[in-house]
Formats: sequence, C-alpha cells, structure tokens
Amino acid sequence: MKKITLLTTIALVFGMLFSINTNAQKFASVDKSPLDITYYRAERTAPPMIKVIYSRPQLNGRELSKLAPAGKVWRTGANEATEIKFFQDMTFGGKPVKAGTYSLFAIPGEKEWTIILNKDLDVWGAFSYKEANDVLRVTVPATTGEAVDDFSIVFENNTMHMAWGTTRVAVPVSK
Repeated sequence: MKKITLLTTIALVFGMLFSINTNAQKFASVDKSPLDITYYRAERTAPPMIKVIYSRPQLNGRELSKLAPAGKVWRTGANEATEIKFFQDMTFGGKPVKAGTYSLFAIPGEKEWTIILNKDLDVWGAFSYKEANDVLRVTVPATTGEAVDDFSIVFENNTMHMAWGTTRVAVPVSK
C-alpha cells in the first residue's frame, strides 16, 4: 500500500512540474506605438473635463502622408481607434457635444483636417469606420511647426493640439 502511495505522489509531483512549464505565460514585447493619455482641465488640480486615450506612432524616417494619407479616414494615432471622453457637455470645434465617450478620427488634408467624433467604440484602426455613426465633424486649419517624431495630443489654452511631423492641428474646446 505504501508503494502505491509513494508512486502516486511521485507521479503527481512530475505532473505538476510539467504542467507548470507547459502553461507558463508568454508576454508580448513593448508596443512600438505606446499608449498615452492626455487630459483637459480648467486647472492642474481640477477634475478633468476631457480625457483622450491614444497610441503614439513614430515617423522613424517615414512620411506622414504614407501613414495618414490625405483624404482618407485615419484613426488619429495607432492600434485601436483613439477614444475621447467628455465628462460634461462641451463645445468641440465650436459645435456642441454631449458628455460621453467617442472614437476620434481625422481626415488629413494639406491645408485643413476634418476631425470626427464617432459613436463606435473599441474598434481597431479605422477599418470598420462607419460615417453613419458620426456624432460631429469639424474642419480646422492645418499649420506647420517644429518636427515631432512621435504623434502627440495635448491640451493648452482651451485647445486640443495634435502634432506629427511638421503638421499641427488645433481644435478649440470649451464648457
């Protein structure tokens, strides 16, 4: 009887050792377009009014026009479509927008960009973009500035600024 118990124990120990090794987790390497978050607040310690969650692709010597082609809907970042959350009713590009979370898309152009808030959430890229689900569209001028390799979104002076390469786009925001 003791031999059976000893053999059973040895078999269980070996089984556990091999099952632990075969079920070990594999983790992905660091994303090449890291996730970032930016907030719009009246003051640094005030509650947020807007939050943008986006991935930050890098040009790495590539042309902006190849990564975000003019006249085509772009996800406004990399990976999943960028999400913008309004914590309260506000104006965005001079148009009213209700509190809620939206996808943020853009249609780049040489002289102006169309910025789009869309109600589809948790989508990858702009592959499943549906214009019928747009909540609003605003057109803003495209300007130039110092080169920025990493796509960036910041809020400053009641404006959401987006920059990539030498292209700059500014969308006014207010309560």
